[in-house]
Amino acid sequence: TLAGAATLGLMIPPSLTLIVYGVTINESISKLFMAGIFPGLVLAAMFMGYIAIWSRLSPMVDARGLEIDAEAVEKCVARGLSAVQGDANRDLAAYPDNSFDYAILSQTLQTAERPDLMLDELLRIGRRAFVSFPNFAHWRMRRELLLHGRMPVTRQLPVTWYETRNIHHLTIRDFRELLALKGVRVERCWFFAGEREIGARGANWRAEYAVFLLRR
Repeated sequence: TLAGAATLGLMIPPSLTLIVYGVTINESISKLFMAGIFPGLVLAAMFMGYIAIWSRLSPMVDARGLEIDAEAVEKCVARGLSAVQGDANRDLAAYPDNSFDYAILSQTLQTAERPDLMLDELLRIGRRAFVSFPNFAHWRMRRELLLHGRMPVTRQLPVTWYETRNIHHLTIRDFRELLALKGVRVERCWFFAGEREIGARGANWRAEYAVFLLRR
């Protein structure tokens, strides 16, 4: 930090402060330098050790966002977030392999032109990937189709069929089958009904949306 660098600058030669101090009190500059150099080096070593430990305990996060909506990108940038406008269907290919520790695809898979290819790209640029999506086999959707024969409008899918961006209506079972086909490992998964997390048992009809942590 700036404060740490200033402290070291006072003690380690050539220190202008020590020179001025020696002239003021009529003391040997070389003796002052000799007296300051060892404590200064010890302090520098302690400072470097502190930085190393702090870096391991509190690693810096280099997070970047890719968003197709220009207005949403502007809002991110205004809040100090790193985001660029782009289309994940095409622009993920511009990133090198293993560019990130984690890649996150939030509520987007069902809007992709080719969800299978987007998943490939996600696991290429990220060592691990979080993927979340609405579960179209939730019991409310089944009930709406069975009783009324209409595409459901629910709290997780609040827009009508002609307004929605969802073009691939997948279920949790569908997604697991895709992962098995591609040889993708599931490290963890979470299932939710509203804001409440539920267990994995019967999740294909009980869960409104799912989150998977994946790796190759």
